Amino acid sequence: MSDSLPAGSANALRVVLIGATGMVGRQVMARAVGRDDIRLTAVARREVPLPPGSRMEMLLSDPAHWPDAIAAARASVAVIALGTTIRAVGGDQAAFRAVDHDLVVAAARAAKDAGVRQLIVVTSVGADAGSRNFYLSVKGETEDALARLRFDRLDILHPGLLLGYREGPLRLAERVAMLGSPVLDLLLHGKFRKYRSFKAATLADVILALAGAKAGGRFVHEYDALRRVLRRS
Repeated sequence: MSDSLPAGSANALRVVLIGATGMVGRQVMARAVGRDDIRLTAVARREVPLPPGSRMEMLLSDPAHWPDAIAAARASVAVIALGTTIRAVGGDQAAFRAVDHDLVVAAARAAKDAGVRQLIVVTSVGADAGSRNFYLSVKGETEDALARLRFDRLDILHPGLLLGYREGPLRLAERVAMLGSPVLDLLLHGKFRKYRSFKAATLADVILALAGAKAGGRFVHEYDALRRVLRRS
């Protein structure tokens, strides 16, 4: 499925979004509306409605064929916003790892092979391969694997609790966390500031602001760093 691209987009920054159906991916598509400086192509396994006013391409295929779709985007920047939850996979740790590690790394490797210069990936605050927490250890292992692919620039985003629309019913604990986040955020200072909540729409703005950054290297952005990106943009 595709819409015509805006005039003058030949010189726009080509960005491929992998993981367009989740909360962050949808916000990236929405915040890119009206941006003639960005030519966005989304890769997904299922169709989702495009935001009103969007002029972009969406390539639908089974993940086994994502490398072809990623290559077809001819992008210089890749954004990976893939992820599931332990609850969504019924507590199956292997199924969780298959998405949050294996699929993410495979998509990143395909992007590298396609000539992508910059990778922007959303993981989680506290990600650490050495963590005793399974979720955080998988996120950390994924980050380490991405670093070994040696993109010219790797931006790793570590948001805290993400606020925004989620598909499916929320658990009581999730509802309480979202409702209480404004108060809780005020109590998080010093080394705990990195755990403050972050709106998915604002994170999408950060992603688009980082896209095309020239400096090379590996950059990890936690709460304050994410805010600085927005102030500089």
